[in-house]
Amino acid sequence: MQIEYADLSLLGHREDNQDRVGVAAGEHAALVMAVDGMGGHSDGAKAAETALASLTASFWQHVHPLFDPLGFLHLALGKAHEDVVALGYGLPLDQRPRATCAVSLVQAGSAWWGHVGDSRVYQIRNGDVIARTRDHSHVEQLLRDGVITEAEAHGHPMRNFVECCVGGDPMLTEMTIGRRQPLKRGDVLLTCTDGLWANMRDSEVAAPWRSSANLREILAEICARAVLASAPHSDNTSAAVLRWLA
Repeated sequence: MQIEYADLSLLGHREDNQDRVGVAAGEHAALVMAVDGMGGHSDGAKAAETALASLTASFWQHVHPLFDPLGFLHLALGKAHEDVVALGYGLPLDQRPRATCAVSLVQAGSAWWGHVGDSRVYQIRNGDVIARTRDHSHVEQLLRDGVITEAEAHGHPMRNFVECCVGGDPMLTEMTIGRRQPLKRGDVLLTCTDGLWANMRDSEVAAPWRSSANLREILAEICARAVLASAPHSDNTSAAVLRWLA
């Protein structure tokens, strides 16, 4: 498996960084991860760190390539949820650590992804978004119901209201697991927190990847643009990215 990957997390205009991103890459499979600790709850950073560590551990506990990618994603996200829930034992429900997360598994010329909340996965080809996750959010539900348009969703005042997360309530959270997405040479898998996409249109997230420049340089450019687009109140802005080479 020939890939290249990078990750980056910027503080933005916040006092602390509650995002965690990373890539676990083996000879036959890789897992690209972005986790966003929910700042309105206690220990958001600890929730994000715990979820990322749980997902990474689940990945390395399996033989690669994985026999059942969809089953793996479901179990790994469920385990991450359990591990974050455990942080909040003994605390009132509204004070328990929580996070949103998105993961993409890459192997055998294909990608599978899963997410909880409004952290996203983008599949980008030749500078265009050909697929991405749909947020578990109030605004996304309004969009699905035809109440608002894509243009209205972009600037909607409730766009950051998520409807599910990892952690908090012990009941297994809602998650979305996507079907297999074939990869072509040069395809980019981008997992990111909402600090990156909140004030960036999909076309702005995707266009810089038309370049064949260094992966980390392109990622730094996009994250810097995202911080600027949300100034002076930008969130933590974080992403992990993988490019499929062959």
